[in-house]
Amino acid sequence: MATYQNEKSLSELTLGKTTEYTSEYTPDLLQGVPRSLNRDNLALTSNNLPFIGEDVWYGYELSWLNSKGKPMVAVAEFRFNCTSANIVESKSFKLYLNSFNQSKFNDINTVKNILIKDLSAIAGSTAQVSLFNVEQCPALAIRPSAADSICIDDEDITVDNYQFDAQLLQNSQTNTENNALAEKALIEEKLVSHLLKSNCLITNQPDWATVYIEYKGKAISHEALLSYLVSFRQHNEFHEQCVERIFCDLQKYCQLEALTVFARYTRRGGLDINPFRSTHRNTAPSARTLRQ
Repeated sequence: MATYQNEKSLSELTLGKTTEYTSEYTPDLLQGVPRSLNRDNLALTSNNLPFIGEDVWYGYELSWLNSKGKPMVAVAEFRFNCTSANIVESKSFKLYLNSFNQSKFNDINTVKNILIKDLSAIAGSTAQVSLFNVEQCPALAIRPSAADSICIDDEDITVDNYQFDAQLLQNSQTNTENNALAEKALIEEKLVSHLLKSNCLITNQPDWATVYIEYKGKAISHEALLSYLVSFRQHNEFHEQCVERIFCDLQKYCQLEALTVFARYTRRGGLDINPFRSTHRNTAPSARTLRQ
């Protein structure tokens, strides 16, 4: 369990509480969660982040009325830089988007500009927003993960504990099939697992994800890495926090020259969240999975 679960800023969230939906535009519904909560736990500050990257969200339930009262719909892409002060809390995001339902706006650009203004204010840095026709959203084309990544889910591991354990990565670079090669060679690998599951920090509801890990360095044992990822199964943190924890643990326990961690979470309440952290890449690729 994360040590910051009982923070005052979390107790004030609508998440986990009975709420009423409003269908009239209400920007005050948005709530933020300070990124510093889990970063304090990881001994990170805004001045010493070991990664760059962003959080990419997709909204599938965005609708509003045009000036004549006709309903309009769009698929929305939201991008938040990982250096922003706050995470946008997902339930408040859902309530906020639903508040557009019965509100009139002149055109789609007006809606886009309002979204940018409100989301930038709650995140603490400029949000990027793109609105797509529901039949034409290239970013959401399914990309088979097997095309250029090795799936580690078939590793024959034994699991008898489902509590988070970062030390499962300890010695993971000397536990490979060819120890002599692992000690000497630097390799580049693209790995994927569909077995990442954690729980919401507040509601304890399950969060399911596919996680992509790319690295350059000494070879990492696939068995050790999979065991580590499975240990998140009963762990309670928000999506973004889990990805940053994975990134930091890999950096701590493994000798790596480059690292990228990208998780694609299944949607809840019409939103999916896809945190991306990297030593050298700012922008997340389009890699929608079948489960999304």
